[in-house]
Amino acid sequence: MSAYAAPIFATLLLWWASTGVILYLDGLSRRTFRWSLMGATGLFLIALWGLWATRTETSAASAYCAFSCGLMAWAWQLVTYYMGFITGPNESPCPPQLRGWRRFVAAVGTSLYHEIAIIFCAVALVAMTAGHPNQIGLWTFLILWWMHTSAKLNLYFGAPNLSAELLPEHLRYLVTYMRRRPMNLFFPLSVTASTVATALIAQKALAATTTFELVGYTILATLMVLAVAEHWFLVAPLHANALWSWGVKDVHPADATDCRDIDSMRVVAIDVTRIVS
Repeated sequence: MSAYAAPIFATLLLWWASTGVILYLDGLSRRTFRWSLMGATGLFLIALWGLWATRTETSAASAYCAFSCGLMAWAWQLVTYYMGFITGPNESPCPPQLRGWRRFVAAVGTSLYHEIAIIFCAVALVAMTAGHPNQIGLWTFLILWWMHTSAKLNLYFGAPNLSAELLPEHLRYLVTYMRRRPMNLFFPLSVTASTVATALIAQKALAATTTFELVGYTILATLMVLAVAEHWFLVAPLHANALWSWGVKDVHPADATDCRDIDSMRVVAIDVTRIVS
């Protein structure tokens, strides 16, 4: 079982570190955002080249490389969104009177361009790796996309832990599209789907006949374990955001108190709606 330790550790470390770095950069002055974007774009281009270069390789090193490249490609998507470069046509708080389908459409509008950019990137990765044996980078990107999308939907439908304190000031209006609830109907479906996918990928890792398969499937299974854990972090009485305290410490010192009361945020939304209408 020691053969599985290295890919598990590498996956956890890179996932944890990359998330913390993005949170840290996102909390800096907006004057720094263009430099962060330039750096992220450079890494994104390197990631695309890396995925292209390793698409035919089936060594353990190529699995690690493809995973790192898929992670960097996803990181670019997060940087462009959370720094406000690619978001959506709706950049306003949710009007309190919106309900049902209209509220959902308004919520989608807050990240529509971001989702379109992800689709284009995913299509590019599919075209780049189709028919080749090394697709670890592609599946890394797709799993991270699922983790992010599922978390956003659960926050929209309602969860106890909103992690609103991680949002930067310029995206604070997103809090008004979240709901604080003990549970929502989508949660058991999403966590069950993630758990089943985790088990299926873990079986492939355990049945691997080559080091490439062992490393690749272990990385993907670990990512899915993290997906399941992120789902439970939404409802468990845990302060999971402490994992990245080094990335958010002193960046948004007032956020932890300002964002916990969602009702007060909706009062702000009412005021803003009156101003812009």
